[in-house]
Amino acid sequence: MLQFHSIDHLQEGTPVQQDAYTILVSNKIMDILAPFSPILSGTIPLNIHIEGSDLDILCCFKNEDEFAGSIQAAFSKHENYDLRKKEIAGNPTIIANFFVIGFEIEIFGQAVPVTQQNGYRHMIAEHNILQEKGEAFRSEVIRLKRSGMKTEPAFAKLLDLEGDPYISLLEYQV
Repeated sequence: MLQFHSIDHLQEGTPVQQDAYTILVSNKIMDILAPFSPILSGTIPLNIHIEGSDLDILCCFKNEDEFAGSIQAAFSKHENYDLRKKEIAGNPTIIANFFVIGFEIEIFGQAVPVTQQNGYRHMIAEHNILQEKGEAFRSEVIRLKRSGMKTEPAFAKLLDLEGDPYISLLEYQV
């Protein structure tokens, strides 16, 4: 889904998408992350965001310490900056969070190509489902999210998927 490999489509989107675009561009966030193949993922590109949704930026690193150092140098002065290292699905992972002009930004990096990371794969599956199911389905996802449900469980509930919603969503065939 090449449309998601750039943030340009946000310029023509909803007011929240346009604000996200402006913040990312004016703060050169995607430019700073360019060596790590950043892709904006999650609910804002899909227009299923709710109040307080963050900007999820997926990245791929070759060297964990170099990536962490770059993130630290570029973003540590931002409000509520936090960087942590953990292992997710057997992959060393670096996650950084901070705020820029009211938007929380989460940078998620692994030594896995971005298009193979589950966050990207979930976004593509959700995009395809939204294209198939239409506006009423999108509205129901948002309603469930506003009630406190996370995105993947909301999709799984509406699609009557069994088991782990994060896995079953990836297996769902549109």
